[in-house]
Amino acid sequence: MRQAFQAFLALFGVIVIAISLAHMAIGPEAVIGAVPVNPTMAGEDRFLAGLLMCYGIALLWCARDVQCKCIYVNLLAAVFFAGGIGRLLAALLDGAPHPFYVAILVLELALPPIMVVAAKRVAEPANV
Repeated sequence: MRQAFQAFLALFGVIVIAISLAHMAIGPEAVIGAVPVNPTMAGEDRFLAGLLMCYGIALLWCARDVQCKCIYVNLLAAVFFAGGIGRLLAALLDGAPHPFYVAILVLELALPPIMVVAAKRVAEPANV
């Protein structure tokens, strides 16, 4: 279980970093179904890509020693879930996104609870 969860976190981290690099390199055009944006929105996209890169790096950091970093995995799961809530709110307020992002929304809401359960299962028992 531990090795599978470590592999998941590492793969997740690499994917997140790749997405962030795409946004850094080509900006909002990295978004499926994107429309041209002004420089302010392009800057916002690239700024948030930097935060996303840090998220991916944190996932890789947790993957290396997941038994001792379960609390951090839980925090990262909560952050990912919050992002999903933001995407859900956008869909409710602004309309349905591209179908790809509907699928991503499902992952953003479903993966965090799974991550928390998996982290709990691989956690080292507290020293008494």
